[in-house]
Amino acid sequence: MPLSHTGKNRVALAAICLIAMMFGLEISSVPVILPTLEKTLHGDFSDMQWIMNAYTIACTTVLMGAGTLADRYGRKRILVVSVVLFGLTSLACGLAQNAAVLIVARFLQGLSGGTMLICQLAALSHQFQQGKERSRAFATWGVVFGMGLGFGPIIGGAIAALSSWQWVFLVHAPLAVLAVVLVLGSVQESRDPDAQRLDLPGIVTLSLTVLGLTCFITQGPGLGFSSPLAIGIAVASAASFVLFLWVEKINPHPMFDFSVFRIRNFSGSIIGSIGMNFSFWPFMIYLPIYFQGALGYDAVIAGSALLAYTLPTLVLPPLAERLSLRYRPGIVIPAGLFVIGLGFIAMRYGSGMAHASWMTMLPGCLLAGIGLGLTNTPVTNTTTGSVPSARAGMASGMDMSARLITLAINIALMGFVLLAGVHAHLRGALSTSLDALQLRALAEKIAAGSFSSLADGFPVLSQADPSGATVHAALVHGFGLVMLYGGVGVWVLAGISWLVFGSGKQSTQPAQGLKKPACP
Repeated sequence: MPLSHTGKNRVALAAICLIAMMFGLEISSVPVILPTLEKTLHGDFSDMQWIMNAYTIACTTVLMGAGTLADRYGRKRILVVSVVLFGLTSLACGLAQNAAVLIVARFLQGLSGGTMLICQLAALSHQFQQGKERSRAFATWGVVFGMGLGFGPIIGGAIAALSSWQWVFLVHAPLAVLAVVLVLGSVQESRDPDAQRLDLPGIVTLSLTVLGLTCFITQGPGLGFSSPLAIGIAVASAASFVLFLWVEKINPHPMFDFSVFRIRNFSGSIIGSIGMNFSFWPFMIYLPIYFQGALGYDAVIAGSALLAYTLPTLVLPPLAERLSLRYRPGIVIPAGLFVIGLGFIAMRYGSGMAHASWMTMLPGCLLAGIGLGLTNTPVTNTTTGSVPSARAGMASGMDMSARLITLAINIALMGFVLLAGVHAHLRGALSTSLDALQLRALAEKIAAGSFSSLADGFPVLSQADPSGATVHAALVHGFGLVMLYGGVGVWVLAGISWLVFGSGKQSTQPAQGLKKPACP
């Protein structure tokens, strides 16, 4: 019996929410199994960074182009293709036998995931066009997507404990099959007859810029930042960025219209996007390492402890919207960033206590989550609401790109700070027992939370650090620096956002001289 219009819409909403859940879980469930991956795949600290960053960079690469392809060739068609590819690449991730293969599979998974994210929003927007129905649909989608992000750590930890780490990836294969069946039977096809051309030069140059900078940060310590290869990577990344700016300036169909930065509300909210992904989200990659390496928790308990960090982000958005309407985004967004920074400083204090535990970390985790919850929704709404409606899609794409680019860069930077902090502590305590190369290798093992193989790889530790106190203190010291970096950095961005927004209520109308949409 064929479904009614209402029935099809319900199935379509269920399908799109399932896809949103898959995307959210893939972001937040993987960090908690990184220590396991480092051990079982025999990877190093840099490999663990690339397992996360390959996905993020790939999402950034495809983000803007996917929307154009969906508009031109059909949103439902591209959504189905992306979900199928997401299932296949998730299967490849779960079957990976070494870190290199997993990194490549994660990059391919990120390409399909980024396309999936953009297409599900476009399909949802076309499927639900009436006021109340549309509001309920987007609210449901947001809650489900947030649940995927919020509960991902404990779900990932539970899957790894009850089965194996492979199923954190493999579970998406059957879910993708179910999602495709639901989409094919319910989601309406739609296209944009005025879709712009694909800005391929802009996509390529921006992707090379992010990839080069991330590579410089992660590989620089091993190569030597002053080595010819490292300098070459940095120069190539800078040249690619300059070329990106030039391409976007001369392109009649740019994916980034930089003239929107003249709108103070838009610029202030973009800085809010950068602030959240400067601190909160990249640190979620490393927090499980602290819980497992420094506090000795298993994956399930570490995932449970992370709930204090993620759950406030699900509860606070309605309050954030009310506050934003009452006090304006120019106050709420910087205030939210400030609370995130306060949480990081509180976590730093809690992690340095003599008997540190999840209880001493709890206040800081809650504060950081509350700050993110206060910031996220106002940032999204202000970014898209401060430009003409014809530019809302572009503004949303710039917002998402700012988030993912900042996330990729700060996953690398936080890893660099953590490794440098661990190495500095070890150099002061064990320089007479280990040479420079051994100290660096030991620092990488500790920063990755891999303590099980230290005795075999560094037998001298049994005499130099029989109790393991130095190793533990080095990890705590490194994480203290990461928390300080995240807290102070987001406070600086909060101040910049406050200044950019200005003290008065800003108009949402575009500034004079804003580019009009180019005709294809």
